[in-house]
Amino acid sequence: MGLDHAATKPHERLADALAEDMEAVNDMIRARMASENAPRIPEVTAHLVEAGGKRLRPMLTLAAARMCGYDGPYHVHLASTVEFIHTATLLHDDVVDESKQRRGRPTANLLWDNTSSVLVGDYLFARSFQLMVETGSMRVLDILANAAATIAEGEVLQLTAAANLETTEEIYLKVVRGKTAALFSAAMEVGGVIAGQNDALVQALFDYGDALGIAFQIVDDLLDYGGTDATGKDIGDDFRERKLTLPVIRAVAAADADERAFWVKTIEKGRQDEGDLDEALRLIAKHGTMEATRVDAVAWAEKAKASLAPLPAHQIKDMLIDLADYVVARIV
Repeated sequence: MGLDHAATKPHERLADALAEDMEAVNDMIRARMASENAPRIPEVTAHLVEAGGKRLRPMLTLAAARMCGYDGPYHVHLASTVEFIHTATLLHDDVVDESKQRRGRPTANLLWDNTSSVLVGDYLFARSFQLMVETGSMRVLDILANAAATIAEGEVLQLTAAANLETTEEIYLKVVRGKTAALFSAAMEVGGVIAGQNDALVQALFDYGDALGIAFQIVDDLLDYGGTDATGKDIGDDFRERKLTLPVIRAVAAADADERAFWVKTIEKGRQDEGDLDEALRLIAKHGTMEATRVDAVAWAEKAKASLAPLPAHQIKDMLIDLADYVVARIV
């Protein structure tokens, strides 16, 4: 089930607790995505930004700053920066993946074109760096610049790992750390840095974001082989796109000669026939890789929760602990 359809919704409780700050973030996003010279920029950006996403990443920045007692203005800049980086990567990803839908709506590259999506993504990256600089913190700039580079690196690594049956669990984790966890961890980390917290607490915030991001992506990959339309994806999208995610990597590792030949045909060579998705699901079930992967996701969520131990008692801390449980509750 998707995050929106579970019985309890910690991300909504978090949004309520941070409502005033989130409104300031939304105002800043609208102001900074404006362009006098190129009206297409706000058109394309608004299509994605206003699509009703959960704003989870900027909320993590606000949550970290709030937990750490920050009372200045720059957590709003940083949360906006994080959302701009995320939105830019989505625009670029949809071009790379030739996607036609995101969050149940047509993608920007479908409504406009690939060129607009790439260039507007570039604009948002540039805007994000302007926002970072305004905080006057070199350390913040260093963290978020590194995160932007790591995200791009993760996407390129995924390109080379996709359709390659030699891709290992270690490589998969590097991809996940790059394309997903890097922004979760940076979002948390900068909230602590801007609040002037000590290195141990900043590291704890980083560790939470890293583990949460990994759990989040593993769950997404699991749902692709056993989710519902509520996830915004059809079952088997990753299979059709020949993406090697953890359930398949483990099924390939356990495969006999005939099964390996099937994976070579469908993933490595991309020759997929009717019924192949059902066969892929059968092999994944046969080798128990969904359950093994679910256990991994839960372990990362537990690691995220444990990471928060050094932080003082706080209502937001409790919500972040619930959020880690909630991310994996979708697959339990």
